[in-house]
Amino acid sequence: MRWPSGDLGVYILQSTVHVTAATGAASLKVGEVVLRYLHRQNTSEYQFQLVLRRKCCNLLVLRTYYEHRLSLEMVEEISSKSVKTAKIVPKFKQTGETNIMKTVEDKPLIWWLIFILILIATVTTRFYKVTEPDHVCWDETHFGKMGSWYINRTFFFDVHPPLGKMLIGLSGYLTGYNGSFPFEKPGDKYEDTKYIGMRVMNAVKHLLARTLCLIVLPVIVYVLFFYIHLVVLNKSGNGDGFYSSGFQSQLEGNSLHNATMPRHLAYGAIITLKNHRTGGGYLHSHWHLYPEGMGARQQQITTYSHKDDNNRWLVKKFDTNVLPPDNVLVKHGDLIRLEHIVTRRNLHSHKEVAPISKKHYQVTGYGENGTGDANDVWKVLIVNGKEDDIVETVTSKLKFVHYLHHCALTSSGKTLPKWAYSQQEVSCNPNMRDKNSMWNIEDNIFAKLPNVSFQVYAPGFLERFLESHAVMLQGNSDLKPKEGEVTSRPWQWPINYRTHATEKKGQFFSGSKNRIYLLGNPIIWWGNIVFLIFFSLAYLFASVQEQRGYLQDPDILYRRRRTLEAGMWMFTGWLLHYVPFWAMGRILYFHHYFPALLFSCMLTGITLNYILETIPMFVPGMIGHTIYHSTVGLVLSGTVYSFLFFFSFYLFSPLAYGMDGPSASHPESPLHPLRWMDSWEF
Repeated sequence: MRWPSGDLGVYILQSTVHVTAATGAASLKVGEVVLRYLHRQNTSEYQFQLVLRRKCCNLLVLRTYYEHRLSLEMVEEISSKSVKTAKIVPKFKQTGETNIMKTVEDKPLIWWLIFILILIATVTTRFYKVTEPDHVCWDETHFGKMGSWYINRTFFFDVHPPLGKMLIGLSGYLTGYNGSFPFEKPGDKYEDTKYIGMRVMNAVKHLLARTLCLIVLPVIVYVLFFYIHLVVLNKSGNGDGFYSSGFQSQLEGNSLHNATMPRHLAYGAIITLKNHRTGGGYLHSHWHLYPEGMGARQQQITTYSHKDDNNRWLVKKFDTNVLPPDNVLVKHGDLIRLEHIVTRRNLHSHKEVAPISKKHYQVTGYGENGTGDANDVWKVLIVNGKEDDIVETVTSKLKFVHYLHHCALTSSGKTLPKWAYSQQEVSCNPNMRDKNSMWNIEDNIFAKLPNVSFQVYAPGFLERFLESHAVMLQGNSDLKPKEGEVTSRPWQWPINYRTHATEKKGQFFSGSKNRIYLLGNPIIWWGNIVFLIFFSLAYLFASVQEQRGYLQDPDILYRRRRTLEAGMWMFTGWLLHYVPFWAMGRILYFHHYFPALLFSCMLTGITLNYILETIPMFVPGMIGHTIYHSTVGLVLSGTVYSFLFFFSFYLFSPLAYGMDGPSASHPESPLHPLRWMDSWEF
C-alpha cells in the first residue's frame, strides 16, 4: 500500500501549523521535514507512522485516508500547548470495503486453519495407541506407584513437587483403579488393572500445563496442591525418615504420632539420633565391617533414612557400664558413651581416614558387650548452650565431640558404595563448625521420667511446606550415579547422541514386546542446533551494525529489534533450562533436556521468521514482497523444513508407538535404515 503524497503532505503541514502558535517555528520546521521526506520516499503506511513518531517529536498522526476510498470528515480541535501532547483524531467513512486499520489488525483465515490443523495433529499423535503396550513402561514404575500411594493415602518422599502425581492418582481413582497394582518393574503385565485412565491423564497434562502462563495463578495453585498433598497423605510410609521429627509427628502410624516421651534425656535412656541437615538420616549401625583398605576393619557406622531397630542407642556414663539407680539427666558438656542396642558395640573413632571424606577420621562400632576403650568417649554440647543446660528431646541441637581427637560426629551426606548398602557416610570432622555435625534426639525411651505429648513439636503448614522443598532439593542433589552405572551427559542431548551403555540401561522404556525407545526427532534436534547457531551469529552481526550506525532505515531497525529481542528471550530460556545441568553431580537422563528443547523449538520459529522478513527488506518494492510470500508458501506447503519434520516423524514413529521384531542393529530389521548413528540401539 502506498500513500498519496500531495493531499497527505498538505494535511500534515496544516496539522503542524495548528500548533505553531504554541510551540513556535520549530513545529512548522517539523512539518516541512516530514513533507520533504514523503515527497522523497515512496513511503509505506508502516514506515510513515514510524518516521512520524520519531521526526515529529511524538506528534501523533495516527489516522489518514487510503486513496479515494477513505474520506476525512473532521479533525478534532488541537487543544494541547505542546507538540508532545497534541492530538489529531480524524474520523473515517468506509466506502464499501473494510477500513485499512481493521484489515491490518485482523488475523488472516489461513493462520487459524493452520492452528486448527496443528491442534488436531497434536491430539491425534498424542492419543494414538495410548493403550499400548499393555505393560509397565519406564517411569510408570515410579509414578504409577505414587498414584497408588495417593489412593491409599500412604505418605512417601519424592524429589519432585506433587501436582503431577496427584493428577495421576486422581485419574486412576476416577477411572476405577483401586491402587493395588505393585508397579515393580518395566514389562510387568497390567492384566485386569485399569491403567488407561492414568495414561490418558499423562497425555492431557502436557496440554494443560502449557495453558498456565501467568505468575500469580501458578503460585497459588502450586501452594494449594501442596496443602492438599499434605492433607491427603496423612499416614506413615517409607518416606517419613527424610523429614524432621516434628514433621513426622503429623503422620498417623508413625512412632511419633500422638506419642508421649520424656522431654529431658537421662542416663539409661534408649534414643535415636537424627542428623539435623535437610533430609538427614538416623545414626545407624549393623553387623557388617568396613572392607579392606577402608581404615580399620571394624563395624560400620552410617546414617540411614528409614526407621529401623539398628538406629537405637543406649546412653551411658563415660566411665562405667552400670546405669545410675536415680534419674540422672544429661547436661551440656557431659562425657558419655553410646552403645548400639543390637550389636552392643560402642560408637568409636580413631585417626584412621574416613572412607570418602579423606580429611575426616573414621567412625566405627567397637568393643564387646558394651566394653571398649577411651576412643568411645564423646562430649555432648548443646548448640548455643551453657553450663547445666539439660539436653531435651527434639528441640536441642546437639554436637558430639570426640574426647581425645577433638573432632565432631558428622554426616557428610556422601553415599557409600554397595558394601555399605548405599547408606551415607558418618565421619569425625576436625572442623568443629561443620553444619552437618548437628543432631537431635527423636525417640527417647525411659520409663522413669514423666512423658509429654509430641504435639508440642508439631509444625504448621508453612513450616511443612518449606521443609518439603528443602528435602526435595537435598534429595535431588543426592541422586548420584550408582557404582558401575553410566549416566547421560548434557553435551549429548542437543545432538541426540547416546552411549551404548546408557541405552541399554535407560532408554528402553518398556519390556521386550512393543518396545518403546526414547529418541528425539533428528530433524527437529539437529535443525534446532543450526538455527540456534544462526541466531547467535545474526544477533552478534546486528548488534555490531547498530553500534556502528551502519543501518539507518527505521523500518528495518524496528523489525530487527522486535524479532531479535523475542529470540533473545527464547535463547535465554534455553540457556537457563540447559546450562545448569553441566554443574550437576546428580544422575542425569535424556529427558532432562525436554524443557530446554521447547525454548529451542520456539527460537527456531522466530529465527526462521526473521530470515523470511529480512530478505525482502533488502530487495526493492514488489519483488521483496513476492519473495517473502513465496518463501512463506514454500514453508507452509511442507516442501522444505516442515516436509522433513513430518516425514522424519513418520519414519521414527514406531519408537514412540511400539516396536516388535529384531533390533535395528540386525540387517533384516525394518528399522535398520533408520539407525543413522551407531549409538542408537533401538
